Amino acid sequence: MRIGICAVGRMKAGPERDLADRYFDRFAKSGPAVGLEFSGVGELAESRAKSTDERRREESRKIADMQAEGAALFLLDERGRNLTSEDFSRELADLRDQGRRHLTIVIGGPDGHDPLFRKTAERTIAFGAQTWPHQMVRVMLAEQLYRAATILSGHPYHRA
Repeated sequence: MRIGICAVGRMKAGPERDLADRYFDRFAKSGPAVGLEFSGVGELAESRAKSTDERRREESRKIADMQAEGAALFLLDERGRNLTSEDFSRELADLRDQGRRHLTIVIGGPDGHDPLFRKTAERTIAFGAQTWPHQMVRVMLAEQLYRAATILSGHPYHRA
């Protein structure tokens, strides 16, 4: 199953980008052994619409246009479900085992996700109840994808 990230906003050069790239690279190398391929990060600019609702709708339309046809959709959102690393890896494995070919994981913009778009997601995931900066979310997602691949392969990286 091919896993792609769609992120609203651009990640500037710096230590956060370096760390995210390091974990995405680790995932890209370890994922294929367990049937998970990393298809990269697609970035889109934040909407410049005047209202919050308009910005959310515009960003959601652009995200939907970037998605592979029939792709499963996971949204990262503070109102989502908190998953353990084991639960997250099981979610990925279940989609893979169901024969799903694509998964898009979306990191929304500063205004969050459009409520109607949120309803189309198969899973809404939170990295805790706090609001995190975009750069940190990307790092945490990259690390969790790598961790999921190591859990599924039985690698000792995850010591639960």
